[in-house]
Amino acid sequence: MKNSDKTNVMRVLEQKKIAYNSYSYEPDPTKTGEEIAAILHEDADRVFKTLVTQGKAGQYYVFVVPVKEELDLKKAAKAAGEKAIAMIHQKELLPLTGYVHGGCSPIGMKKQFPTFIHVSARNLDRMFVSAGKVGFQVELSPEDLAETARCTFADIIK
Repeated sequence: MKNSDKTNVMRVLEQKKIAYNSYSYEPDPTKTGEEIAAILHEDADRVFKTLVTQGKAGQYYVFVVPVKEELDLKKAAKAAGEKAIAMIHQKELLPLTGYVHGGCSPIGMKKQFPTFIHVSARNLDRMFVSAGKVGFQVELSPEDLAETARCTFADIIK
């Protein structure tokens, strides 16, 4: 991978001296997370998606869940200490986070939001998250992700 192909996520990880592997594939925003896991020849339990929500009080929250799972909004609200949360509209994603749909990463957002990773990640040596651009993924340890993105592990899926 050429240096110009490095994403902001990769630069943040390098700056913090976090070990990671990067992967790229033909960008296709219509691909599901499970299809991306297949492209990477990885178990879908190791590939995570990043979801951005907003609480009733207006605070934004980030949730990192396995691609084949669905965020449980009630459990997510409880983890965040909110009465209720809702997914943000796709058009809000880029101005809020700096990332587009399909390329959203918990690392390197414009602003740091409270971030939660599903507890299943704790059982993994390595996990995959978006590298901040459609067609790019990074593989790193769940502990390194939690430290870099200041995440809390929580039970947040249906």
